[in-house]
Amino acid sequence: MAAFLRPLLVIALALAAPAAHAAFETRAKAAYLYDVTTGTVLFEKNAEDPLPPASMSKLMTLYMLFEALRDSRVTLDEEFAVSTRAKNMGGSTMFLNELDRPTVEELIQGIIVSSGNDATVVVAEGLSGTEDAFARLMNQRAPEIGLTNSTFTNASGWPDPNQRMSTKDLATLAVRLIEDFPEYYGYFAQQEFDYKERSPANRFNRNPVLGMDIGADGLKTGHTQAAGYGLVGSARQGNRRLVFVVTGLDSMADRSQESRSIVNWGFRQFVENTVAEEGDVIAEAAVWMGDHQTIGLVAPEDITLLVPAANRDAVNARVEYRGPLDAPIAAGDTVAELVIDVEDLPEKRLPLVADRDVVRGGFVPRLRSAVTILWRSALGQATAIGG
Repeated sequence: MAAFLRPLLVIALALAAPAAHAAFETRAKAAYLYDVTTGTVLFEKNAEDPLPPASMSKLMTLYMLFEALRDSRVTLDEEFAVSTRAKNMGGSTMFLNELDRPTVEELIQGIIVSSGNDATVVVAEGLSGTEDAFARLMNQRAPEIGLTNSTFTNASGWPDPNQRMSTKDLATLAVRLIEDFPEYYGYFAQQEFDYKERSPANRFNRNPVLGMDIGADGLKTGHTQAAGYGLVGSARQGNRRLVFVVTGLDSMADRSQESRSIVNWGFRQFVENTVAEEGDVIAEAAVWMGDHQTIGLVAPEDITLLVPAANRDAVNARVEYRGPLDAPIAAGDTVAELVIDVEDLPEKRLPLVADRDVVRGGFVPRLRSAVTILWRSALGQATAIGG
């Protein structure tokens, strides 16, 4: 078909302007807030800047350990050896020594609850022989799971100028941990662990949001002088789950306060709103050379959005498709996009499918289509269905 016969047709569906909501402000150097349920970025600040991740990068070590468990390369009750290098790790530890043979499950708990630098080295050496070899595998795996601004030189987050992660990458990694390994995610909510009762005073999980009444159930804190205080967290309320990252804060108190604030803002400022159900006809589109002149553009599944709580019905939307559509068309074919705009949120594009089969017509339907389309093109008109 000639290009001039296939313009981008736009069908307006709503004209109400979204109601303004209170913008979020944070003292964090970088932050990211993501609604997992609807796949919506709610807030970002310097989110793609590679920054020192401190112990938050232990999440990558855990991800790779969980992969090894899933692939049956190790088991939860398998014991790992402790090297002198692991035993000598400073900072947060689970107080391992060379005589210990911690199980994989104990190492998971030691990494999550105790933030054990020694435990991460044991895992790295147990899986790859050396920590350097493990770091190379981390760098290889990171882009494969969607981390685009991360580099690793060690398994623990020990300060190094080349150990960097963005808050967006940390959030992406948290979502992958939640969705890829639900059988292990429960460890992130564990509040106490003391390996062989060696450090009763250090047995509590440092994640401050676990004790708050905000539905939090993970994931990991981090702190170094270069990184400041940071946290990758997740909280669930009702059917919604948020993942958030804050970093570069000045104190543990600031970390706790900013974490609570960003979660409360995400849950209170936005609500879920079902704007269409599976099978709903959203609009109609013209068809070229078919036995039908139009088809319905249908939602292939329920369409649920986050909208400002102050005005749940205020959504701007439009349907876009290159039209008229060429016959033949099969029911269920993706033929258009529903484009939805809510103030201060990223544009959302969702597929729309054909509601029926359209076969290529005989002489009369084809002649009718040609005359109709050429006439409309000449007049500069486009069919639009408003709603």
